[in-house]
Amino acid sequence: MIILGVDPALSITGYGAIVLNKHTPALLEAGIISTSAKDKLPQRLDRIYRAVIKLISDLRPDCLVLEKLYAHYRHPVTAHLLGQARGVICLACETKAIPLVEYAATRVKKAVVGRGQASKQQVQRMVAGALGITKIPKYTDVTDALALAIAHGNIARLQRIQGRAFLGEK
Repeated sequence: MIILGVDPALSITGYGAIVLNKHTPALLEAGIISTSAKDKLPQRLDRIYRAVIKLISDLRPDCLVLEKLYAHYRHPVTAHLLGQARGVICLACETKAIPLVEYAATRVKKAVVGRGQASKQQVQRMVAGALGITKIPKYTDVTDALALAIAHGNIARLQRIQGRAFLGEK
């Protein structure tokens, strides 16, 4: 099973794809999709959309995992922009007929670290350890995306053990 995690943002969208083997995840590909603040919003959203479409076409994931939108009331503009980036990623999933899975940040941290209030550094170390990465990626967006993919893999494994179907299973 191939799981693509995406950490959306307007400037830097992180992505990470893993192959879920019997018991351990393996890194397939990870990186960023960046846009320039000099470009107009429609151009930036188009860049993200096209890049995600290409990732889906190239990697052929069984599902794509996003973090559920959480917006702090003090930052409504940030939430609005993030929502637009998430929207084009959701559209890419629909266009390519890929199941979309969403988890709250605390659920991802709990599935990866074992604690829902884990720090970014703890998540980074656990992701690196789980995938056998010796050097932690420069962008936390990449480790966040990989954490989403790993979390879905862990949750799917538990559901399989419990005899329940999960999204992305063939």
